[in-house]
Amino acid sequence: MLTAIAAAQPPSTADDRIPLTLPEIRRLLADRERILGADRPETLTSRNNLAHTYQTAGDLGRAIPLFEDTWVARERVQGADHPETLISLNNLAHACAAAGDSGRAASLYATALPRCERVLGVDHPLTTLVRGSLASLR
Repeated sequence: MLTAIAAAQPPSTADDRIPLTLPEIRRLLADRERILGADRPETLTSRNNLAHTYQTAGDLGRAIPLFEDTWVARERVQGADHPETLISLNNLAHACAAAGDSGRAASLYATALPRCERVLGVDHPLTTLVRGSLASLR
């Protein structure tokens, strides 16, 4: 779920052995948007996976808007404190930092940290990741 962890493995099929290609990820997202709707959790996961794939390929210009759209949709649909919303917020912050926008990244991490601490606990892996990422930008 976390970008840092997900970076080790590309999005894959249900059996988790065959990585999906960029065109397959795009097609899956389009199908989920058409069939399930743009705001369904499965669709948002596909949007996040496409953003992650772009980020991994170094195309932050495409990744960041998708990460942002995913975060905004998750916040609207699942709530600001939902764990998947917090992951989406972290993913956006991480992409902004990678793009050199450390001010925006720090602001996003600063938004995420108290939510992560409250919802997930101070020792949760996402909380420690967000805390460390924020500290590295200060």
